[in-house]
Amino acid sequence: MTAGKTKSESFPKSAPVQASQRVESIDILRALTMVLMIFVNDFWSLKDIPGWLGHVERGVDGIGLSDVVFPAFLFIVGLSLPYAVQNRREKGDSDWELVKHVLSRTIALLIMGVFLVNGESMNGAATGFSRWIWNPLSCLCFILIWNAYSKNINNNLVIVLKGIGIITLIVIAYLYRGGQEGTSRFEPHWWGILGLIGWAYLVSALITVFSRNNFYVLLAGWIFFCLLSMVSKAGYVPGFLSFIPDAILGGTLAGLTMGGVVASFIFRYYVGKRDNRKLTMIFLVSSIVLTGLSVITRPYWGLAKLGATPAWLFLCSAFTLLAFVIIYWIADVWKKSSWFALIKPAGTDTLLCYLVPTFMYMTFRLIGLKFPDVLVTGSVGLLKSLCFALLCVLATRGLNKMGVRLKI
Repeated sequence: MTAGKTKSESFPKSAPVQASQRVESIDILRALTMVLMIFVNDFWSLKDIPGWLGHVERGVDGIGLSDVVFPAFLFIVGLSLPYAVQNRREKGDSDWELVKHVLSRTIALLIMGVFLVNGESMNGAATGFSRWIWNPLSCLCFILIWNAYSKNINNNLVIVLKGIGIITLIVIAYLYRGGQEGTSRFEPHWWGILGLIGWAYLVSALITVFSRNNFYVLLAGWIFFCLLSMVSKAGYVPGFLSFIPDAILGGTLAGLTMGGVVASFIFRYYVGKRDNRKLTMIFLVSSIVLTGLSVITRPYWGLAKLGATPAWLFLCSAFTLLAFVIIYWIADVWKKSSWFALIKPAGTDTLLCYLVPTFMYMTFRLIGLKFPDVLVTGSVGLLKSLCFALLCVLATRGLNKMGVRLKI
């Protein structure tokens, strides 16, 4: 910036979106996050691994590597939102059509989340089939219902397949019994990872739609949820608002997603001006500020994922923003996106990739595969989990080639 900068050069309240321009760095960041998510989710099968890799127990002030994956994914949802909204607008969607699309995606994520959550406490004997069947069967139904079927497939067949998926979910939900006594019925005990993403996506997407690309509205949305996170942790949220899901009312999860939306606006503006240096400087300074906010708020509510504290919101936003900057320079500026070609399916069909481990675990169980201790212990075990994550990505690629591609 110079002292003689004209008014026309100032940062505008809105920026054009090049929807047709694919941002490699967002896809790659999403892919890396999904691979990391599958990697850490496989830690249950390991032993004698460093404690800092896992989740920190509830009530403990601190985070491990596993605690930064989910917030990174929420932030990336926000990064992608403005591009998705503008892309649909360019195809002719009205605001109402965009809202319907947002609602349908939210409902899909909530349904998936609730089914997978119920699998965690399922009582196989009371339900009538093993809990190891519940998640794969649920995921198969998700694919039948939300697969992006080829236009070459007969429409009546598509309707039948979707119908089979819907009816099967209804039947198993009716049969479901959970808990040690087998008396619990199917219900949203909590919303699950996908459900939490759904609620955060809902409010962030609606703000993005109705802001009409106004930077100050988006920034106000992020500030609101950050403040709401603090108010919620301080216990000052009025009781009459308890009907609002905690994933929204807590402020933290929506704050992570709205942070991604704001970052996406800034990114699009400076990429449009081809000013990568200023973009990088702004993101680096923003990361420092976010880290500072984490330090300031930590003494009040701690730093914890399970507590969804403001300090966790700010620090994980800073981490993800820094990762985005690094990947942007590698993939989009230096044109080295081919380095990440192996994991590309995890960034372009992320939801399917997230479901694939469920089928993998079922397959291992059916064939009686049990890894020897040497393969599940220490650094060798970590290598096994990394290979498992990459195998899931390769399986996703194979399913894509077979015409299986989830789209909600």
